[in-house]
Amino acid sequence: MADDNNEIEVVPGTKDFEHMLYKLDMPVKEGGLGVLNYNGGELQPVQDGLYAMPAYVDDDFNLFFIVSQLVEDDWVMAFSQATIENGNEITELSDPITTGKGLNMLGEVSPEDANQLLKYFNTLSDTGRGEWRMVDDPEDGSEPTDGSDSNE
Repeated sequence: MADDNNEIEVVPGTKDFEHMLYKLDMPVKEGGLGVLNYNGGELQPVQDGLYAMPAYVDDDFNLFFIVSQLVEDDWVMAFSQATIENGNEITELSDPITTGKGLNMLGEVSPEDANQLLKYFNTLSDTGRGEWRMVDDPEDGSEPTDGSDSNE
């Protein structure tokens, strides 16, 4: 349902929420990463302009924050899944997963942890560090549902 600003409320756990991406309202720089720490974890550089941090790690499922610059000055927080060998060696990260899709995936495995992560993102929003954005899902080629008629 739309509010007075024509914003659509997208609820976690729904298909539309999979199209949500968390955009940071600040550039990410070495030395300024501490404001994004989660659950005792810290963002670590993976390669130039790409940072990762554990969000949820279990024997059967894991999710890592991926922070990178997409276009121009836009930095985003998405998720990735890791291949972990020998109990703690991360050997590979999957292609990025939208923030909403990652939260939905975690919600299937551990609703409590998904709610905790959602609170983390809400805190970032409340402190002016970022905001939710709806994006097209490149995996299935579909466009997000926004309640409008594309023929208008």
